[in-house]
Amino acid sequence: MSASSDAAGAGACTLRPLAPAEVATLIDWAADEGWNPGLDDADAFHAADPGGFIGAFVDDRLVAGISAVAYDAAFGFIGLYLCRHDRRGRGYGKAVWDAGIARLRDRTIGLDGVDAQRDNYVRKGFAPAYRTVRYSGRPRPPVAAGGLGGPRAAPASDDEAIVPVDAAIVAAILAFDRSGFPAPRAAFVERWTSAPRVALAWRRSDAVAGYGVLRACRSGWKVGPLFAADTNGAIALLAALSARAGPAGEIHLDVPQPNEAFVRYLTGAGFVPGFETTRMYRGPRPAIGAATVFAVTTLELG
Repeated sequence: MSASSDAAGAGACTLRPLAPAEVATLIDWAADEGWNPGLDDADAFHAADPGGFIGAFVDDRLVAGISAVAYDAAFGFIGLYLCRHDRRGRGYGKAVWDAGIARLRDRTIGLDGVDAQRDNYVRKGFAPAYRTVRYSGRPRPPVAAGGLGGPRAAPASDDEAIVPVDAAIVAAILAFDRSGFPAPRAAFVERWTSAPRVALAWRRSDAVAGYGVLRACRSGWKVGPLFAADTNGAIALLAALSARAGPAGEIHLDVPQPNEAFVRYLTGAGFVPGFETTRMYRGPRPAIGAATVFAVTTLELG
């Protein structure tokens, strides 16, 4: 895509898709805003939809950007909506927003909005679906071992195991991913479950019943997605991923609030709630198995 726009109050800007290195610049801006992105997100993000990251350029310099990832003909996701501090108020942000919405067209569009922008998104046609809260901490060993009188942090029998995600089970991971995400995203998941991230699967009776991904961030670590058939599987995956993170740094998860049993577990395990967003959709709300989503994949891509 190549287009030019004279946004209200702005000098002429050129809009075009971003290359992976330019996506990395946008992610650096997100870090400056305190969003705590991963250290190696750009290539995996770009793989989700190489044309889905749009930048506004003035004199060949990036001044604003957005992700408008089209996962299929029915669903897309908006994120990474940022403008350089010294270029705000000139219409460049609106230019990339309009380009992102136009790219996704008649699809259902999802986003994770901060409270300060929620009313603005409602005016743009987005409806709230559920709250997401970031929980930060480390599982305490006594609680992770079953101190809540029910949830457990390890497989209960020889029929269950936590195993690394490898080429032999990627197809099963992709199939299970559809239980918690409204569209196929094979290129992204294959990249996201590869090094330097750590990806583990929960196998039950020789079938994949959950998986999670751990990645190093600017501060600590994030787990996302964390998808599982039930709370016990999610807790077992979280314990195994946390062990792979090493002793330093907090673990962060963006947890949908409807998953009340997992929220109770995290609170009892010493995790502290913090940053909050609202998942919102423009268009029909996707029909997914929300009960399998214990932590969203990323706030940038859904």
